[in-house]
Amino acid sequence: MKVPLLDLKAQLKTIDADLKRAVNDVIDSTQYIMGPKVQELEGKIAQYVGTQFAVGVSSGTDALLASLMALNVASADIVITTPYSFFATAGVIARLNAKPVFVDIDPDTYNMCPKALAEWFQKHSAEAKKVKAIIPVHLYGQCADMDRILNVAREHGIPVIEDAAQAIGAQYPSREGVKKAGAMGTVGCFSFFPSKNLGGIGDGGIITTNDESLAKKLMRLRNHGAEPKYYHSIIGGNFRLDPIQAAALIVKLPHLDMWHTMRQSNSAYYDERLNVAGIKKPIIAYERKYHIYNQYVISVPERRDELKKFLTDNSIGCEIYYPVPFHEQECFKYLGYKSGDFPNSEYSARHTTALPIYPELTHEMQDFVIGKIEEFYA
Repeated sequence: MKVPLLDLKAQLKTIDADLKRAVNDVIDSTQYIMGPKVQELEGKIAQYVGTQFAVGVSSGTDALLASLMALNVASADIVITTPYSFFATAGVIARLNAKPVFVDIDPDTYNMCPKALAEWFQKHSAEAKKVKAIIPVHLYGQCADMDRILNVAREHGIPVIEDAAQAIGAQYPSREGVKKAGAMGTVGCFSFFPSKNLGGIGDGGIITTNDESLAKKLMRLRNHGAEPKYYHSIIGGNFRLDPIQAAALIVKLPHLDMWHTMRQSNSAYYDERLNVAGIKKPIIAYERKYHIYNQYVISVPERRDELKKFLTDNSIGCEIYYPVPFHEQECFKYLGYKSGDFPNSEYSARHTTALPIYPELTHEMQDFVIGKIEEFYA
């Protein structure tokens, strides 16, 4: 049996005609830069997330980059995040010549540890004034503990950028009621990379916010800072969202909650039947219905890389997210961190792997995956 990590063709079968019609409509319109499709998607995403504004951009990476630019992050500024995420989370900080500062993750959720964040400010009071933003990551589709993170941020007057690239539709039971990822911080940043729960047919991203002035600035930044055309009071970039991507995402968005439910069902099936000694299944921090399972990540006590090879040899798709934490990356050696500084991130990088969890996955396929894991550790 072949079990891919992700099967986009299975999803395509259910929306093929609508998707091609939407793309052809953009082609026929000859409006290939920005335009009504982008505006329509922005309105729908803002409504879905629960914010007043959404600004479409060219990728999740550029969503983070433009957000930092909008907050005037520059050389000598500090931005705090975790060392365990996709590279863009830290890469965008360095691109602006700011300093990435890391705090460790919670070992159960893989998200920023609020206690570690608070302790950083206690230990580095002299540097606290240089902190221009905090970027918690809602990794694998489950929200970070935003109440506690926002408490620290408010205490020091620092804006929060939610890296929600993997978490569109994920929910968090805050003290102010249940909120969605991207609606709690100063801005929320999303990716429409094809492997995401809401994936485009290429690169794309969006930024959500309730701050009107910030939204207007982001709209300028995505178009080289121009307002009006050819007049530049600020320097931006070419961060525009392609209308073909917007059209495809408008087709997919009405299906998103159903796809979440199917992923949650698949996660429950794994949780019930994957019972190999020592394997830690994904920890549900709040309720299963709040977790969108962009990835189903297990932590194994030993032989992780051998397990990955064994599953691959048996035609089972799996992936390691992320094998080298930021502080151990060659390009960040200048920051002065060393191995051992962030033990939870380092352990996760060396012991976790993602299993197939996509909506169309069958129980028969999941049983095959479970059986092969049991066979390997037997």
